[in-house]
Amino acid sequence: MVAPPDNDVIWARSLQHSHNGSPALAGVSVGVRDGEILAVTGPRGSGKTTLLHCLSGQLVPQQGEVWFNSVPVHTMGPRLRERLRRDKFGWIAPEPQLVPELNAWENVALPLLLRGGSHREAKKTGLDWLERLDIGACARKRPHVLPQGQRQRIAVARALAASPAVIFADEPTATLHRTDRSHVLRTLTSAARSHGITVVLATHDAEVAALADRTVPLLDGRRVATVALPAVSDAEGHAACSLSV
Repeated sequence: MVAPPDNDVIWARSLQHSHNGSPALAGVSVGVRDGEILAVTGPRGSGKTTLLHCLSGQLVPQQGEVWFNSVPVHTMGPRLRERLRRDKFGWIAPEPQLVPELNAWENVALPLLLRGGSHREAKKTGLDWLERLDIGACARKRPHVLPQGQRQRIAVARALAASPAVIFADEPTATLHRTDRSHVLRTLTSAARSHGITVVLATHDAEVAALADRTVPLLDGRRVATVALPAVSDAEGHAACSLSV
């Protein structure tokens, strides 16, 4: 194994993974610097989600290495990877994965409670983050009565509330209208920058990718030099690309 660079909080080398015999990643290497917002771009099916799953320890690559702060994630057992995700990582999915039986602040506070934090502090933190994301009025409402944009902001608040080292966001605004999308992205990126949180963001939307410090384009499971992305308002089409040399 080769030691990762000191300034990379996440570092991966030569990742390969297949789903049911179909290649999802074919030798992808990437480094993510501490405090950076990195966009992994590409059309649907390019390997973005698989890459985020490997980097976050949700999936062990069939070949290759993943390191977090110079600790090898790819050699960890399931319990250690679960603890790493609980203590150091946040995750935002395309659809807000909220617990329906819990109200908004309870959903936000849940990661803190799972870490063993006090109920009072977890509630205070949950309410604070809902206020920061302009949805404090929803604190005691359950997810099913809220519109999609507010549910996704609760998911963002939950990811931020636990003060993770890294947030992985997989197409976090894919299901939102333009106004909600802009609000969620602004709050996520500004909060991450002000709190020194690293963000790895998967997107096929050019407007989302433009908010990142740097982009890593993927196509058919490989890194490429460029990939043309449509804005969400544009019609879906095939992405144009050129291979890196």
